[in-house]
Amino acid sequence: MASPASFRHGWIFAAMWLFYLTGTVRALLDHPGGGWRDTGLVAITLFVIVYVLLTGSLREIRQGRAAASRIGLPVRLGLVIMLGLALLQVPAAGSHALPCAVYIAATAMIGLPQREGLAVVATLAVAVESTVRLVPGWQDGDGAALAVVLAGAATWGLRTAVDRQNRLQDATREIAVAGERTRIAADLHDILGHSLTVVAVKAELAQRLLDVDLDRARTELAGLEALARDALADVRATALGVRGVSLPGEIAAARAALAAADVAADLPGSADDVPTRNRELFAWTIREAVTNIVRHSRARHATIHLTPASVEIVDDGTALPPIRPTADGVVPGPGLSAFDSVVPGPAQSASDGVVLGQGLSGLHRRADEVGARLTVGRRHGKPGFAVRMEVP
Repeated sequence: MASPASFRHGWIFAAMWLFYLTGTVRALLDHPGGGWRDTGLVAITLFVIVYVLLTGSLREIRQGRAAASRIGLPVRLGLVIMLGLALLQVPAAGSHALPCAVYIAATAMIGLPQREGLAVVATLAVAVESTVRLVPGWQDGDGAALAVVLAGAATWGLRTAVDRQNRLQDATREIAVAGERTRIAADLHDILGHSLTVVAVKAELAQRLLDVDLDRARTELAGLEALARDALADVRATALGVRGVSLPGEIAAARAALAAADVAADLPGSADDVPTRNRELFAWTIREAVTNIVRHSRARHATIHLTPASVEIVDDGTALPPIRPTADGVVPGPGLSAFDSVVPGPAQSASDGVVLGQGLSGLHRRADEVGARLTVGRRHGKPGFAVRMEVP
């Protein structure tokens, strides 16, 4: 339903065209009295009220995406009433009542299905032209049929523009919703993928320690509980749209996750030199790369190199993160490259193209959003894998 404010806007839109009825009103007032003049004045008053209410509300209803089938009956009833009120003006106003047909045509084009509206306009135009030619003394109404056609065409154009704008707005909203769903899915993957990976590593470690070092096993189990609570809080924050990551926090989390996986690590001691605008992207990069190291790499050593404009995570593992060759060598998106080395060089051949797993694909999307460059691939001449994020 249209709001009071939008209804007022529709009322103003409808009322601004009423000056074309001034000739009809003047003809009624100039009529030499009698019942037909009074009837005509009452009829044109009611005609204006019905037109303004119907057309004004229809304009807002169409902008509200109401289906034509739902409003068709009230519109048809309103058009019949308008036609009857227009005919009641004829005895006193004569040919000066013809402008009423213009308003009926416009209302039909706004409220009826397109074909039905066009049929009403065509019928009105033929009826008006026939009346002007056949009724003596009505020749001054010549051109009224053309006015009906022009009014119908103009209203049809306006209706088409409004419908197109509505579809564009709907498509924009759908794209925004899809984008938000993708963002939430990527965030949940990154959050839960990292947390559950560390949970699995810590659980495995605690199980091994139960028969060797009970106190340390208890410590690992306590860490599991804290990690699970943190992951739950992160999921809730993501659902509420307030989730963020901290670069120092991700470095600390990487230290703990790599230690739990028995991976020696060389990590930066501080992130103070990294500009604020780059910190969140670098934090997500570290999280995804470390998750893949712990989950997939079988690495014994990992290094994180951090500069104000880049972050690079390198391991010496013998396994790769979830990437697979493609027949056509497609590398998804302009912000991602796959090289034998993380140092810019010749791209892999078509047979060596890669498709990234969910986590690295999400990282690629984040890079695209800010114009950064994500480079992933095997280390040149050495075992292991490297992930590098560079900002312009």
